[in-house]
Amino acid sequence: MTLSGADIASLLSEHGLRPSRALGQNFVADPNTVRRIARLAGVGPGSPVIEFGAGLGSLSLALAETGARVVAVEVDRRLLPVLRTVVEPAGVEVVAGDAMTLNLGMLLAERGEGPWSLVANLPYNLATPLVLKTLVEVPAIDRLLVMVQREVGERMAAEVGDPAYGSVSVRVAYFARSSVVGKVPASVFIPRPRVESVLVRMERRLEPAVPPDHVTYERLAAVVKAGFGQRRKMLRSSLAGVVDPDAFVRAGIRSDARAEELTVEEWGRLAT
Repeated sequence: MTLSGADIASLLSEHGLRPSRALGQNFVADPNTVRRIARLAGVGPGSPVIEFGAGLGSLSLALAETGARVVAVEVDRRLLPVLRTVVEPAGVEVVAGDAMTLNLGMLLAERGEGPWSLVANLPYNLATPLVLKTLVEVPAIDRLLVMVQREVGERMAAEVGDPAYGSVSVRVAYFARSSVVGKVPASVFIPRPRVESVLVRMERRLEPAVPPDHVTYERLAAVVKAGFGQRRKMLRSSLAGVVDPDAFVRAGIRSDARAEELTVEEWGRLAT
């Protein structure tokens, strides 16, 4: 059983709750949508799953229906008593906390072996930092299926040549292979957002796209952000003072190229 729009409206009214704009709360109010997300996530009996921003538990219940072992993280203390009432009977563990500040590696290690999946309807304003934190800090999570604003999702999954390709695309690609696997209409949310949403699936690479002994992620990220920070300029201008001028020759990259022309592997050679 999952939550319908009427169920969510009733829970909000019964407990005197309103979705928080500050926390970017838009609750999924359609059983078919949350079951579709659970299916696309590829989880099943015994699969360890963590969810960020569980809200009132609609997606949590759909994940639990598959037989997955679900840990639901929620930062809004107003919602926690309701969330626990809704999902704990289905076997979901609720953790009170902010996914941006929690030690997620320790949290998961205390709950048994992985690999883990992250499945979540992410707040639009925190989607990118939450995904990058997960990829950088929590190697125990090797698959992600996240619902995010369409423009954000397209940037996460973009490749060279795509209009959305940018700094986020490269930093995500360092860790994972990503693709947009579905769209979600605004009509399934309470309250209804003014933006479109998409589902992005990420599968962590066995090894980063650029060997860490060649260049660290931190160095790569710094160079990539500098390059895309002035993306209309040629790289020899946007990266002045960030990389040695001879680095272009060593990397086999034109100094008059622009940021959107380089693959993650080429960024790695340039940042070395």
